[in-house]
Amino acid sequence: MTVQPLRVMLLGATGTIGCATAQALSRQGHEVVCVLRPRPERMAESAWQPIQSLLSGTSLRWVDPCDALALERDVLAQDRFDAVVSCMASRTGSPQDAWRVDHQAHLDVLNAAKRAGVKQFVLLSAICVQKPMLAFQQAKLAFEQQLMQSGMRYAIVRPTAFFKSLSGQLQRVKNGKPFLLFGDGQATACKPISDEDLADFIASCLTDPDKFNRILPIGGPGPAITPRQQGEALFKLLGRPPKFKSVPVALLDVVIAVLSLLGKLIPVLADKAELARIGRYYATESMLIWNPDTLRYDADATPSHGTHTLIEAYAQWLERGATPARGDHAVF
Repeated sequence: MTVQPLRVMLLGATGTIGCATAQALSRQGHEVVCVLRPRPERMAESAWQPIQSLLSGTSLRWVDPCDALALERDVLAQDRFDAVVSCMASRTGSPQDAWRVDHQAHLDVLNAAKRAGVKQFVLLSAICVQKPMLAFQQAKLAFEQQLMQSGMRYAIVRPTAFFKSLSGQLQRVKNGKPFLLFGDGQATACKPISDEDLADFIASCLTDPDKFNRILPIGGPGPAITPRQQGEALFKLLGRPPKFKSVPVALLDVVIAVLSLLGKLIPVLADKAELARIGRYYATESMLIWNPDTLRYDADATPSHGTHTLIEAYAQWLERGATPARGDHAVF
């Protein structure tokens, strides 16, 4: 099937998934304009060049997407777009940042895009908004609702776990330390998806009618995998017997309680408490479709896409001797 090229405004292109999405859109023949925050003065040219290289083949616009007036004046009013694709997200997950980026900035973009005549919006969300216990989940879910009510054609992509979010213990295991588990490491599971496979899925939402005006949960190929199975796979790749250390979830509860109390006096600790809540959520909730009838997560009902597996990624990272940077999202 021949795909009609579209002119796409892409947000969040400097993130790993956003960058992969820029490449996927370009491969499919679309014209991609990446809206990027102005490069910090302190950012060295050597640090910027790899990003610029990865985004080659796209056009770059230096405008903060959280600045609604500048975005409308300097991007949307200056060019024509068929669609907006957003991989933009809060960097920290703190309540203030989540509502500023995951909700308000997206809402400003949506309204500006509608005024400019844009007809389609593809949003990268998260599967965890099914059970919105945290500020960033509530902010994402609030914007999802407004997007669905906007009258614009939409697709809301809710991926399961990302490979990089499951890479945090690779180096410690390689260094001979035990793999940390909450409880026995078998209470939760996910179907992790690679950046490349997720980007391919996001790009397809622009042209596949089956994906129009839908919420689309998506995971990677193969069966769901538990944290214990992740650890076992790592030790097998290293040729070592498995070595685990169990951490009680109650320990996180104590940390959250202490930080929440101190956060009433020291605001920065309130954000630390929220980060601990995020860690607890991922330690106790599966990244799979939630069945409200059975009150259980359902791996079989969670769709799969792509060809790359987490275990293959582990093998590649071990061979290269490097793991992906997780930045502000390094909870564990």
